[in-house]
Amino acid sequence: MVNRGHLEIVVLYGDPVGADPAPDGAILRLDFNPPEERVPGFEIIDLATLHERRKRRGRRPDLVHRVDFHTLTLITEGSGEHAIDFVTYPVRPGTLLWVRPGQVQRFVRPGTANGTHLLFTPAFPPHSSSADRLVNEWYGSACWQLGASPAYAGLSTLLGQLRAEYDRPEPTVSAEILQLLLATVLLQIDRLPHSDGGEDPRSGGEVYARFRADLERSYATTRRAADYAHRLGYTVKTLTRACTAATGQPVKHVIDGRVALEGQRLLAHTDEPVSTIARRLGFPEPTNFGKFFTRNVGETPGAFRQTHQGNQ
Repeated sequence: MVNRGHLEIVVLYGDPVGADPAPDGAILRLDFNPPEERVPGFEIIDLATLHERRKRRGRRPDLVHRVDFHTLTLITEGSGEHAIDFVTYPVRPGTLLWVRPGQVQRFVRPGTANGTHLLFTPAFPPHSSSADRLVNEWYGSACWQLGASPAYAGLSTLLGQLRAEYDRPEPTVSAEILQLLLATVLLQIDRLPHSDGGEDPRSGGEVYARFRADLERSYATTRRAADYAHRLGYTVKTLTRACTAATGQPVKHVIDGRVALEGQRLLAHTDEPVSTIARRLGFPEPTNFGKFFTRNVGETPGAFRQTHQGNQ
């Protein structure tokens, strides 16, 4: 059983590459890179150890970084604040946070939280289960406030079982048991309502899933809904129905929102000139990007950069 006096952070994705300091103008990227692997592709540590690792590498806990893996945080004691893609969430007992690959995050105010940190590579979950789909989805809710609900109790129990198995003597720990327990955790999370207003991929069905995968590949090259519809073999009307079901917004708003989000990430957390960011996102002229960004975000690129870089 997991001690209720801890913050549990579960990292659900990652490549065992390294987490070297970011080059000039780039967002710091953190990859799954444990110093020692007792079980290949899988690790559990406590949150205090995570922060100590970052300090030893010269990184402040509150610095912005982009993850190449999933992180899932279940808070059981204390309070603080955590920012995911420019939304700051209060954390308190019963808060569940999920950060997906490519998102930017920051421990705005770590506060009094403490806990357990779990990491695993894409190859680790059992690919024969439907949990594999959840690992590969990069969008959806980022925050749930579970309180002292049965869902919270169930997740705490499962995480405790994962930790107990991982802490067994090395010759007896079972990677298969860890894989199956991890799949159960993912499936339990999939049952939770999308309480923070995030996307619900299930509501959009296969059409939405295929569209979002294509959008992630192509948002920097085309913002035309007709291009996506043509490539996927649907009509724009069909894409709009799927997007509205999953997000409450028509397809064009979803496309523009994805482009604007990447613009926010690059403006806030890199030193690249606005003109360079504009070209990266498919705008030959910076003025066109400026108009697009202002229309979708509500302020100019320069004002947004000044506000968010000043808060780091």
